[in-house]
Amino acid sequence: MQHLLLDTTAGVTTVTLNRPDVRNAFNDELIAELSAVVLELGRRPEVRCIVLAGSGPAFCAGADLNWMRSVAGYTREQNLEDAAGLARMLEVLYRCPKPTVARVHGDTYAGGTGLVAACDIAVSVDTAHYCLSEVRLGLIPATISPYVLRAMGARAAHRFFLTAERFSAAEAHRIGLVHEVVAADQLDARMHDITASLVSAGPEAVKACKQLLHDVAGQEITAGLVRRTVEGIADIRTSDEGREGIRSFLDKRKPAWVLPPA
Repeated sequence: MQHLLLDTTAGVTTVTLNRPDVRNAFNDELIAELSAVVLELGRRPEVRCIVLAGSGPAFCAGADLNWMRSVAGYTREQNLEDAAGLARMLEVLYRCPKPTVARVHGDTYAGGTGLVAACDIAVSVDTAHYCLSEVRLGLIPATISPYVLRAMGARAAHRFFLTAERFSAAEAHRIGLVHEVVAADQLDARMHDITASLVSAGPEAVKACKQLLHDVAGQEITAGLVRRTVEGIADIRTSDEGREGIRSFLDKRKPAWVLPPA
């Protein structure tokens, strides 16, 4: 891989965007690499959760200016194909069966905000800044909008999509884009605590829980939805993992899926 670094320790795989010279900005190669890597990690049983991180001072600055320059003369058909690659990457990240955690150690702009929003959990340093800067360039945050709107809500999106204002990590936390804000010297410890919680959970239960979130969030509570939730708990209770979890709880022991200390 040219633009990503991978490290797996005790069930946690850290995927690091590694284009520090351009503040980890996207180009078509990075988009393709990240899509392929997340798809592959989602299939590996030894991977229990995925951390998305960045190298250098920024988390992700959005689109690479050189890449934008190269697509400036594209036809509409070429732009459709190009934008579809970014949209696929975000959807792959959002629908990954493994829990995903954004480790936001620095500034995050435009498409980088979409990466944060597509992850299940996001932790930010208090010095990071965010910006949905597309309208300043005469563009719109189209492909990232489904994920950013889910994260920050429509009301906040109306402001920050339209003004392209830069906002702080504290504001990102207030509007729901990130779950927690910590000092830089606390970031790794907090990430360890969160990933340890994820790794200690039943892997099949986590996968089913992610699907439950996608199925239920924002849906009207109908008889069909209630029926699906009833079927979901019945299915997981009768699964091998569900039975092991209940037995281990009653026996006051750790379940079989808990990994030994690293």
